[in-house]
Amino acid sequence: MASRTLNCFLVDDDPDDQEIFCMALEDMGEDIKCIHASDGVDALKKLNENAFTPDYIFIDMNMPRMNGNQCLQEIRKIARLKDVPVYMYSTSADPDAVAATKELGAAGFIVKPTSVSELTKTLKFCLK
Repeated sequence: MASRTLNCFLVDDDPDDQEIFCMALEDMGEDIKCIHASDGVDALKKLNENAFTPDYIFIDMNMPRMNGNQCLQEIRKIARLKDVPVYMYSTSADPDAVAATKELGAAGFIVKPTSVSELTKTLKFCLK
């Protein structure tokens, strides 16, 4: 059986974080495509164009125009994305923030690791 490409969609306003995230996915050695948006507004536009349905969505908590929680809320309103796991992604692991994202429908919360190898390990766990 041929393996299919996984589409991971990262919503993050930091180009360096986008690059590190995509490098970590590449390090997994799987057939994974990294698509990114620079903020929640851009993400919703991409998701609504051509009915784009990623396999996984990762959203940075702190972004301009629309924060991570607002973006998550809007994504959860899109019926075809209801079963897509959404992980929140942040430098901080405030327990109240983590709890709030779970209530909004996040599958999990990832604290941004300091190295690509750590992020690769975390993403392998999430993509199982």
